[in-house]
Amino acid sequence: MIRFVLPFLALAACARPPANLAGQYDRVTVQDAQTQPRQGVAVRWGGKLISTRPAKDQTCFEIASFPLDDTARPQPSDESPGRFIACTPGFYDPAVYVPGRDVTVAGALNGTMPGRVGQYDYTFPRVDATTVYLWPDRPPQARPGWWPSVGISVGGRF
Repeated sequence: MIRFVLPFLALAACARPPANLAGQYDRVTVQDAQTQPRQGVAVRWGGKLISTRPAKDQTCFEIASFPLDDTARPQPSDESPGRFIACTPGFYDPAVYVPGRDVTVAGALNGTMPGRVGQYDYTFPRVDATTVYLWPDRPPQARPGWWPSVGISVGGRF
């Protein structure tokens, strides 16, 4: 029995963030930063990319926040604890950083920014990001409870 469990434990122990996302971060949430703006607090947040906005010297991303797993990748969920803006120096192409992609950022909180989500006035916590990590697309998953299709054919010449 133990020889069946050990490989799974070994794989679980290997679950860690990419090197540029590793480190110690404050446990401030998006909601915390909305209600009580923070300055200079190190955070690692992630979620679904909503928009990419390149400007003259920086690119800002609007991100719908989701909890991170052990590898710092956003976990799929039907609920988001809020949205935030992450800005980083340089140009990030909106053709690559497209809405719906998983992204994780690391950086320092820099207060809040007013904005809108649709017609709703919204307060976005702002992260001055030192790392913007775009995750590869997830492979399609089979729907739970469904069996794969199996076809049988009989061939031959009569």
